[in-house]
Amino acid sequence: MTPRRTSHVRPFLSVLSAVLVVLLAAACSSEFPRRYPDHTGSDGSASASPRSFGQKFEEDVELARTLSERFWQQRFEAAGRAYRPIQGFQAYSGEGGPACGEQPAVPENAFYCPLGHFVAYDEAWMRKLYENGGDGAVYVIIPHELGHAVQAQLMSDFGLNVQRELQADCYAGAALRGMIDSGSIEAEAGDDEELLANLAAAGDPTDEWLRPDAHGTPAQRQQAFAGGYDSGADAC
Repeated sequence: MTPRRTSHVRPFLSVLSAVLVVLLAAACSSEFPRRYPDHTGSDGSASASPRSFGQKFEEDVELARTLSERFWQQRFEAAGRAYRPIQGFQAYSGEGGPACGEQPAVPENAFYCPLGHFVAYDEAWMRKLYENGGDGAVYVIIPHELGHAVQAQLMSDFGLNVQRELQADCYAGAALRGMIDSGSIEAEAGDDEELLANLAAAGDPTDEWLRPDAHGTPAQRQQAFAGGYDSGADAC
């Protein structure tokens, strides 16, 4: 993703849909033990590189946060409601993250805490994802966590955790589409594959919906994200 530089926005959705078919077929037979992926290849090389034109990790992180919140502020205002920005956006290292109530932060993770209405992320871990797999990870993880902040404000209720997580994926897709449609960022060649690969690698290895930490299979997470991107937040 890059800040908007020209008046051209490439047709991201058509490519997203085509790539989705390919990646869903591959994802169904794969196992992804981590919540978010490390795209380093087996030989130690990176499978993709970050954007180099005027972009740094810190800039993309702040951009993903700022533009996601702007999207939701506008959505809330259009519905006659007031959006409450998160109270904190905190980077941490390893086990040194903020607790959420009685739940300690864990390494290699990002989370939204409803008790303090904040988002926190392991900076070294997310930076590694960014450097190894490109900026797509940032534009999946941060809008996803802010999707949980939206759920908290809407007082959304879910019978299963996986429903909460898939809706946050859907919200993330809607927020990204809003960023592109507003002209704040523009999609570049390879962004669609990058985003869907991040979602695939973040999926659960099995379809165990009753697990309290279930997030959805690769296919389910990709479909949820694509649904929000295609049809908007109302479809989530």
